[in-house]
Amino acid sequence: MSILFTHAYYLSDDPKEQKIMKPYPPLGLLYVSGYLKSKNISNDVFDTTFSNQTTQLEFILEKKPKVICIYTNLMTKIEVIKLMKILKTETYNFPKIVLGGPDVTYNVENYLKAGADFLVIGEGEETTFELYQAIINNSDIHQIYGIAFLENNQVIQTEARTKFKELNELPLPNREAIYMQKYLETWKNNHGKSSMTISTQRGCPYTCKWCSTAVYGQSYRRRPTHLVVEEMKMLKEKYNPDAIWFVDDVFTISHKWLTEFHSEIIKQNAIIPFECITRAERLNDEILRLLKEIGCFRIWIGAESGSQKIIDLMDRRVDINHVKKMIQNTNAIGIETGTFVMLGYPDETIDDIDKTIQYLKEAKPTQYTITIAYPIKGTSLYNEIEDKITIQPEWESSTDREIDFKRTYSKKFYKYAVSKLVNEVEASRSNSYLNKIKHKIKSITASGLMKMYN
Repeated sequence: MSILFTHAYYLSDDPKEQKIMKPYPPLGLLYVSGYLKSKNISNDVFDTTFSNQTTQLEFILEKKPKVICIYTNLMTKIEVIKLMKILKTETYNFPKIVLGGPDVTYNVENYLKAGADFLVIGEGEETTFELYQAIINNSDIHQIYGIAFLENNQVIQTEARTKFKELNELPLPNREAIYMQKYLETWKNNHGKSSMTISTQRGCPYTCKWCSTAVYGQSYRRRPTHLVVEEMKMLKEKYNPDAIWFVDDVFTISHKWLTEFHSEIIKQNAIIPFECITRAERLNDEILRLLKEIGCFRIWIGAESGSQKIIDLMDRRVDINHVKKMIQNTNAIGIETGTFVMLGYPDETIDDIDKTIQYLKEAKPTQYTITIAYPIKGTSLYNEIEDKITIQPEWESSTDREIDFKRTYSKKFYKYAVSKLVNEVEASRSNSYLNKIKHKIKSITASGLMKMYN
């Protein structure tokens, strides 16, 4: 085969994920592979998640593809660049390297000068198909929408490609190309149940300043409900997962779609327990009832802060009290909840952090995650703080997570702010008096250190 798809995420190099052990396959890559397969273009996929670079390179050497398509994102960029430099040697017969993924859109020149021959910008299916044909047939690439390349050492970026409007035209991801059983077994061995992913929509119409919409854009496009349910039935028959994770940004954005989805699942007898992400204002008691009836066991409800001031600065366009109410209502109906919290956003104060702590205590989500705000290139947040950047590491050997900017407090302050938040919240959740005391002591210690680095 002349084209191979791969990525550069190696679980063995990720100590955090080794503790969590909830890996998912590269769905976006499998979608592009599936699209080319539907066009009668045979292709290989080398999934690196449970492998390593050595085995990956051996596979590439064996297959000798003329084109290698690599998915890259914020987390895998450094490894992707290392992989590219190895592949651009005589040993591998100098294959054409095509990069795609969210990180390429606003780093075009950097990736091209790091060794990529072409970048696929935005949705990858049609663009990769046309680009591959042009490479193989040695035909003109200038008329292909949605790509970037170097010509006479100058960056050429073609006109943006129109996004898929009708997602029913998309073939299913090529899951058969990888060893899916390994994912199921890893989940089962570590958590007692297996899980798989499904995508039902592309794009997000919301305006959160820290969030990147580099691939699917600020849009909303949805697959027909009957096709999603047919995919669920297929997964159930072929892989029998214990749960599904819907990877959509806002699963309940359309109440009409969700109502049809509910009816279709009941009609086709396709219930599989699932979890999803959504926004509080796209939930109500009726939607919660529908979700529970078709197997929803956990909803992640975005919040980011317990301070309305910070929510407004983020352009989240939501009332934090409504977020709290929806988490409480979701808990009450018997569906688990998760929420996301971000500290270190520009202009955040200790008072805002205290409000976030109080919000978590009162909302009582089943799970919560904490992130220190970082600016992703191409987002409104990045544009706002660009002139306040204090640490801008070398691009090839770092990620956007390592960029730092002038915040209200020092970097060490936020380390202890996270400790205070966790211990305050855990103290309020614990039924053990001894544990409450332990968490309270840790919280008091963290508060003192916060003052020291204020």
